[in-house]
Amino acid sequence: MAILIDETKKVIVQGITGREGRARAKLMREYGTNIVGGVTPGKGGQEVLGLPVFDTVQSAVETLGEIDVSVLFVPAHLVRPAAIEAIEAGVKLVVLVADRVPVWDAMAIAAAAEEHGAEFVGPNTLGIISPGRAVVGMIGGRAESARAWFKPGNPAGVGIISRSGGMSSSTGYYLGRAGVRISTIVHVGGDAVLGLRIPDVALRFEADPQTEAIVLFGEIGSSQEEDLADLMREGRVTKPVIAYIGGKAAKEGTRFSHAGAIIEGGKGTHAGKLAALRDAGARVVESFGELPDATAEVLRGLGGSSLMTAAERDAVWTTAVTKIEPNRVAVRGYDIADLMGNVSFGAAVYLILTGELPSDAVGRLMDAVLVSSIDHGATPPSCLSARTVASTGASLSQSVASGIASINRHHGGAIEDCARTLGSLIEDAAAEGRSIDEAATALVAEIKASGSRISGFGHRVHRKDPRTARLFALATEAGLTEPNAQHVAAARAVERAFAATGKPLPINVDGAIGAILADLGIDPRVYNGIFMIARTPGLVAHVAEEQTREKPMRRIDPVRHAYDGPGLRSVPGAKP
Repeated sequence: MAILIDETKKVIVQGITGREGRARAKLMREYGTNIVGGVTPGKGGQEVLGLPVFDTVQSAVETLGEIDVSVLFVPAHLVRPAAIEAIEAGVKLVVLVADRVPVWDAMAIAAAAEEHGAEFVGPNTLGIISPGRAVVGMIGGRAESARAWFKPGNPAGVGIISRSGGMSSSTGYYLGRAGVRISTIVHVGGDAVLGLRIPDVALRFEADPQTEAIVLFGEIGSSQEEDLADLMREGRVTKPVIAYIGGKAAKEGTRFSHAGAIIEGGKGTHAGKLAALRDAGARVVESFGELPDATAEVLRGLGGSSLMTAAERDAVWTTAVTKIEPNRVAVRGYDIADLMGNVSFGAAVYLILTGELPSDAVGRLMDAVLVSSIDHGATPPSCLSARTVASTGASLSQSVASGIASINRHHGGAIEDCARTLGSLIEDAAAEGRSIDEAATALVAEIKASGSRISGFGHRVHRKDPRTARLFALATEAGLTEPNAQHVAAARAVERAFAATGKPLPINVDGAIGAILADLGIDPRVYNGIFMIARTPGLVAHVAEEQTREKPMRRIDPVRHAYDGPGLRSVPGAKP
C-alpha cells in the first residue's frame, strides 16, 4: 500500500495548458500516475499530451467520472477559486503547488474542504510521491530521476514527511543510498496555514501496513512537530520516528526559508521540538547527514522489510517483473512454484502484464484470448515467413523469430487499432452528449463516405467469425457486460450501425479481443505482444512440420495448399 496517491487514483491537472502544468503533467504521466485530463477555463476541447482539457472541474467529472485527486498549477491568486471549484465538484484530495497564497485564501479552502469532506496538501508543496506507483506535483523533477532516487516500498518502506520541498527529495535520495525503501514521501508545504500537517500525515502512515517507520524532516516554527510528539505519547503513533529538525541557529523573529518556519513568542523553537520528540521516544539526530544511517539502524532493529540487500542498494536500475534469489523465482511477488499447477497460462500472462492475478473467470477469458489466436492456417504472413525461413535450413529460433518479426500493424495490429478506435468513439459520444449508438452511426457514415476501413470488423474468410461469439460469452461470464463494459458496448454499436446500412460488417476476433482487453484495463501497448504470445505455438508447429515433411528451399505457394490432418473432433467436456 501507500498513502494518499497510487497508480489507481484518477488525477486531473488544473492549469494543464500552462508551461508548468504541461511540464509537470508530463513528469507525472511518465512516472505512471493515472492522469485522466486537465482543466483550464476557456481551453475546453483542446488536448495536452493526448489528455482532454475541460473548462471546469465539474465538466471533467461529468465526462470522466469521479476524480480522486486534482493537482493545481495555477498562479497564487487563482488557487482559492480553483481549489474550491475542485472540492465542490467532489474531488477528495487537492494538491496546492503555488507559494505566496494569501493566508485568508488558504483558510477559505480549509473551510470548503471541511464542509465537503475533502483534504488538501499545501499550499507551497512539491507534492507527494509513492515510489514506483505515482507522483502528484513535481517531486523528483523528471520521471527518470524519480525512479533512480526513490526506492519503492515493496514489500515495505518508511514514510517521509517533510516541511521542505528540496529536502523532501534529498531525504528520499539519501535514504535510498543507504538502502532504505520508501512507501510515500509527503511534502506538507511551507506556508503558515496548511491542509494536511505533519501529525495528520503521521496518522496515515501509522495506519498503513506497508509503512514500518516514519522519517521526519522538520523545521522551526509552528507546533507540527510538537503535535506529532503528543500523538506518540498518547499511543496513537506507535511506529518508530526518526527525525531531523532544521533551523538550529535561528533566533526569535527569524524566518527559516518558509513562511511557516518562524519562531514567534518563544514557540516553535529548535530546542523545544527536539526535546518534545525525544521525550516521546523519537530518534532525533543533530545533523541531516546522520539521518540515513540512523534510519537504517532503527530498521535493522525492527527486522522488517524496509532495508534493501547490498545487491538491491547497488543496482543502477530496477525491474518490477521478476525477482530471482537462490532457490526462488518470484513473478510479480508470487512464488513461481506456487503459480505452477494453480493458475492457468492465461492467468499467468495477465499477472505478468498487469501485476495482479485475475479472477478465475478473467483467467479463463485470457486463456480463450490466447487460444483464439494460436493459429489461423498457413496463409498469414507470419506463418509464410516462418515456413520460408525454415525451408532454408535455419534453426527453430531463427524461423519462429522471422514469423514474430512479421507481426506488426497490419498483421496482429488490428487488436490495438480497434481498441483505440472504440476508445475514441466512447470519448466522442460523452463529449458530444450523444448515445453510443448515435456516435457509432456517425462513425460508420464517415467511414463509408471516405472509403476507409475500420480494424476489427469484417474478415477475408469468415462472414461470421466463429471465435467472436465464444469470446463475448466468456467475457459475460467474467462480468464484462454492457453498459459497464464500454468497449464491448461500443463494438456492438458499430456492428449494429453497419447492419443498419444494409451491408453488415460483423466484429471479428481482433475486434473482440481489442474490446475485451480494453475493458479489462490492460495497456494497449502490449496488445500486439499478446497476439505474439498466442501465435507462437502455431509458428513452432508450422516450422517443425516444414522441417520434417517438406523439401528444403521449396517454393511455398501462399494459396494453393490443403489440409490433411484429423477431421473435426469434439473437445471433452466443452460447453456448447
